[in-house]
Formats: sequence, structure tokens, C-alpha cells
Amino acid sequence: MRYIGALDQGTTSTRFIIFNEKARIVSVEQIEHKQIYPRPGWVEHNGEEIRKNTDYVIRSALDKAGLSGRDINAVGITNQRETVIPFLRSSGKILHNAIVWQDLRGEEIIKEARSRMSEEELKERTGLLYSPYFAASKIRWLLDNVDEVKEAAKDDDLCFATMDAYIMYCLSGVCVTDVTNASRYLLMNINTLSWDDDMLALFSIRKENLPEIVPSSGRVYAFTREDGPFAASVPLAAILGDQQAALFGQACFDKGQSKCTYGTGCFMLLNTGTERYLSSLGLLTTVAYQIDGMKPYYALEGSIAVAGSLVQWARDNLKLVKDAKELDMLAEQVADTGGVYIVPAFAGLFAPYWRSDARGVIAGLTGYTRREHICRAVLEATAFQAYDIFSSMEEDTKIKLESLKVDGGLTNSTPLMRFQSDILNIRVDKPEITETTALGAAFAAGLTAGVWKSTAELEKYWRVKESFSPLMDDKERENRVGFWKKAVSRTLGWL
Repeated sequence: MRYIGALDQGTTSTRFIIFNEKARIVSVEQIEHKQIYPRPGWVEHNGEEIRKNTDYVIRSALDKAGLSGRDINAVGITNQRETVIPFLRSSGKILHNAIVWQDLRGEEIIKEARSRMSEEELKERTGLLYSPYFAASKIRWLLDNVDEVKEAAKDDDLCFATMDAYIMYCLSGVCVTDVTNASRYLLMNINTLSWDDDMLALFSIRKENLPEIVPSSGRVYAFTREDGPFAASVPLAAILGDQQAALFGQACFDKGQSKCTYGTGCFMLLNTGTERYLSSLGLLTTVAYQIDGMKPYYALEGSIAVAGSLVQWARDNLKLVKDAKELDMLAEQVADTGGVYIVPAFAGLFAPYWRSDARGVIAGLTGYTRREHICRAVLEATAFQAYDIFSSMEEDTKIKLESLKVDGGLTNSTPLMRFQSDILNIRVDKPEITETTALGAAFAAGLTAGVWKSTAELEKYWRVKESFSPLMDDKERENRVGFWKKAVSRTLGWL
């Protein structure tokens, strides 16, 4: 039996999953890390804590499976994207906490950059929009505000790494990032798949302080150190940003296939094949994946900042429920929200609006409103945000989407999945293996190692567990979407 490891370094936790050659899970270990909030709108992670957690989950998953590092044929890495950590290549010394993708401290840097390059030119070069969401403004902030980083930047030893590159370094001493992660820096040219000199100049960042860009699969980048958690030399053979990994794990290998991951945030990707679509409706053009020696596949992406975290907010801040199961139970006790709409713009709105000045609202409250209605509105908020992205994708590409593959923790919510199908008016498919992010990294690593021969072979390992088909009539759908749009309009221009 052959085994593939997937190291999934996420926003709230790090986990290691071992899959066998039948794409079945053999063992899992996961551990959370601390969320650090130095100021409102700032989010950080402790890199040393994540490094130690990485070692722990690898050793523990191997122990649970009764395996050693020598039994692992290859390892794939997947990661929270846009999060940046500065460290020295020579020693591994970390010069500042990782600045997390949700962090907004780069907003003034983005405003200044916008004055020197048009949105259109930026999109043509990077496929992205001006936003502190991406890595470039985080890197510039570190250079401007951390003396040790500023001094180290004079030397090629300094590396500004996304978490894939940092984990790669911790395991092997090699610092590379793949095209999917590099495409989220706001520094990579989406056409050439290399660091763009004009973008580097715009943010005054040296190319020498960035990782080397490599394909997502088809190449062994390095081998793990024998004094590390594997206690063996294991091929590190795939890297994919978490949302691209989920697309890969959902077997969305062909143009027109789409997936949506419902986690802390919500991320919808549409595979557009080898063709790049530049959105006119607030979506991002990103690299879906690249297999070494082949043309890259691209995707349109819509990102939602608040999805599962809205359920946590209802539980922890409002004390509405004890857990997500109770929220689901209460939501199912009412047929609708009673006219209540929640727009969770806690730190602005992401796609397709990209308004950092938006703030959250609860609209439509009346004396009739009960706790059950608010619980249902919490779930429906995610489905409506996904609708905004879905409709923009169809309009941008003129591709009629027939179904949506879903994954992530919130897919355990039956009322949410039913409503998502209703409001999108398409079939929603939930797979047997819901750990699609890790599965995608394992698929990509297994291709490199020869465990699987092609993406066509991988398709047979994707199976539907549950499907949801739309039942809502067109008139009701139109009314509900209309009220959602009104609620969104109340959030814009708040500041």
C-alpha cells in the first residue's frame, strides 16, 4: 500500500492527513493555533507556534496510522493564502508575527499605490484588484514599520513567505512557493507566471526577498530533513493554496466546473481552463493549478470574508446558541427568516463589492422576529453572498453552471445547503470526502510521485454523498434576492 501525506496549514489550525492509494483517509491529526488581534482590523499568527504544531500533527498522524516517515511516498502542502511571514533563510529566525489574510493594516498603502497605477493595468498584470487582502501591502507595511525587517531587506537572506513557503522551509530548508500562492501576492504577472518588475517597483519590494515560483504539481521541490518530524527523507511534491487545493480535490479539472468552500470565510472558484477571464464584476483571476511542463489552468474566484465565523459570532458574541447544531435546529423550526436579512460586513465586504468601508447590518427586524428567524438569517447570509459571486461568474464568462460542488464545515448544515440550492437554482453536490483541501494536496503530490497517473484517474475517487436540488419558485427567488440587495445597500458607505 502506498501513502500520501497532506499538510494543511489553515487560518485557525494545522492538520496532517494521511491518504492511501485509494484516496481514503488513514489518519488525521489537527491542532488549533492562537488568533492574535493587536488592534481592530489587525490579525496575526505566531510562526513559531505554527512550526511546532506542524511537527506535532505530522508525528501524531504517523503514530496513529502505525506508519513511519519512510512509508510516505510524497507530501503535498496546502495553506491559508495571502498570509505573510518574514524570516531569515540562513537561520529560520522569524522577524515578525505572520500578518493574516483578513488583516486590513495595508489599506493606506493600497490607496497610495492606486494613485500610481490604474485598476485596469493592475488587473491586466495580476488578475487582481487593489485590496489589503493580498500579500503586497502586508510586505510593504513590514518594511515600513519593523526595523529588523527593514535592515534585513538589504540582504538576500530575508524572505517574505506565504505559509506554504514557510512550511516548506521548516521541513526542508528550501523556500519556494507555487503559482497559485504567488498569484495572491499582487506581485506576480498572471500571464508570465513570474514576479512582475513593475508591480515590485510599485510596492518597492525586492524580488530577491521573495520565494522562487514553481508549478503546483509534477515536480519534487525538496526532501524533508531526516532530523525533522518525518525522521526520513520524504519528497515534498505539491503545493496549492487552500482554495485551489479544494478545487483540485473536488476533481474540478475541466473548464466550467466550480466549487464553493464554506469555512471561516467562503470561497467560490470556477475553472476557466487555460483561458484567462478578466472580470468586470469584482471577481479575481487566479491560477487554478499548473502541472509541471503543462499550460496553467486558471479560475475566476469570489471571496467572502465572513461565513462560518458568522455562526461563531452568533454563538459567542450574541449567545444565541450553544453550538452550530443548535443553530441548525432552530433555523429548521421556521419556514423563512420572517423578513430578516443579515449582511455580515464586519470588516467590509469582499467580492463582488470590495468595499472596506461597509459595515454589517441586521435588516427587517419587527416585533414578530424570534430567535429562530435570526438563526435562519445567519445561515442564509452565506448563501446570499455566494449567490452574488455565482451570478457574477455566469455573467463574466457566459458559462451556464449546471451544478456546484461544495465542501467545508458549513456543508454539515442541511438548511444552509437546501437554501443554497434554492437561491442558486442549481444542484448542489456534497462529496463523500469532505476534506477536499487536504485531498487536493494529496492528489497533486500523488500525481508527482506516480501513485496516480492522470487527473482522469483521480476523477473516479470523487463520489457524491448527498445532493440538494432546488424547490423554490422563480418569483420567490426573485423577491428574496431583491430584499438581499436592499440590505447590502444599507451597508455601503457607512464610514
